[in-house]
Amino acid sequence: MIDLPLRAVLVGRVAPFGPEGRTSAIHKAPVDGPRAVGVNGFLDDEQADRRVHGGPDKAIHHYPLDHHAAWRAELGASVPHLDAPGAFGENLCTDGVTEADVCLGDRLRVGTALLEVAQARQPCWKLNHRFGVPDMAKRVQTTGRTGWYYRVIEGGSIGPADRLTLVERPCPDWPLTRLLRVLYVDTLDRAALTDMAALPALAQSWKTLADRRLTRDAVEDWTGRLTGG
Repeated sequence: MIDLPLRAVLVGRVAPFGPEGRTSAIHKAPVDGPRAVGVNGFLDDEQADRRVHGGPDKAIHHYPLDHHAAWRAELGASVPHLDAPGAFGENLCTDGVTEADVCLGDRLRVGTALLEVAQARQPCWKLNHRFGVPDMAKRVQTTGRTGWYYRVIEGGSIGPADRLTLVERPCPDWPLTRLLRVLYVDTLDRAALTDMAALPALAQSWKTLADRRLTRDAVEDWTGRLTGG
């Protein structure tokens, strides 16, 4: 059963980031009170590239503080951002729940909003620049310490004093760790891909990805996403 307090609620604005004049809203700052939430997430949160960030299936990003100790152990104390919430550009962070504890389709009450787990995060090259680690996105993908995205089933408000409470679990056989294994490890397991594509709560982009692998019997190229090339 998931029932635990939020550690922080964070929002951010688009700003210059990385090479070649690119922009991002990956830098999120904690808020001190409730913030309104709609179908696209927090009303005062922004995304720089709406083709790949934001939208109803990526409305709110959640990252576990539980992972920070492992990252510090692997990367060293000098790597920035890992001493506080918001390191991975998340909107919500908690202690006590990870990808192993959350299932696709889980519905959770947070403040007055109702959220549904739609997908895990597919890390991109912006994490490399965020942490100054050239292969950080690949590390996030390989470890499965990705965090996840919610869609908003009922809008409302969410603040840092609220709790995260599980109210429904329609897919108990699909923890995010299993989903990530199909995506990044057993990449051409046809039975798993077929089952994955049929999950009602799964983000449409991930259903399309699974169907494409089944049709082509090949895995998509991750290079551009992971390196920015």
